Amino acid sequence: MTDEINKAADDTAAVVHDAAVETGALVTTAAEETTDSAQEAGTSFKDGATNFAKQAADKARDLASDGKARAGDALDEVSRLMGTAADTVDQKLGENYGQYARSAADGIASFSESLKAKEIDDLVADVQGFVRKSPAVAIGIAAALGFVVARLVKAGMDGGEAKADEAKSGPDDSVDA
Repeated sequence: MTDEINKAADDTAAVVHDAAVETGALVTTAAEETTDSAQEAGTSFKDGATNFAKQAADKARDLASDGKARAGDALDEVSRLMGTAADTVDQKLGENYGQYARSAADGIASFSESLKAKEIDDLVADVQGFVRKSPAVAIGIAAALGFVVARLVKAGMDGGEAKADEAKSGPDDSVDA
C-alpha cells in the first residue's frame, strides 16, 4: 500500500508539474500577447496623434493663409483709400501734402504685395527673427494687440447686451407729455 501511495503521490506530482509547466507557458504566451497588444496600441495611438497634429498644422496653415489673403486685401483697400484721399489733400492743402499721402499709399501697397508674395513659413520665420532681435518691442506689440482685441470684444459684448435689453423692453414705450 505504501508503494501505491508513493506511486499516486508521484503521479499527482507529475500531473501538478505538467499543469504548472502548461500554466507557465500559457502565462508567458498571454504576457507576450499583452505586450504585443500594448505595443500595437501604443503605435496606433502614436500614429493617431501624429495624424491629428498634421491635420491641426494643415488647418492652422489654411487659416493663416486665409488671414494673409484678407490682410493683403485690406491693405490694398487702405492704400486705395489713401490714394483717393491724396487727391482731396492736393485740392485742400496743396500738392506737397498730397504727395505725402501718395507716398504712404505706395508704401502700404508695396507692403501688401510683399505680404501676398511670401509663404506662411517665410512670414513665421520673419516674425521669429523679429522677436529674437527685439523681444521688448514684440512684447509691447503683443500687449497693444491684446488691449485692442479686449476692447473690441468688450465693445461687441456691450453692444449685444444693449440689444438684448432693448429686445426685452420692446420698442420705446415711454409716453411724452
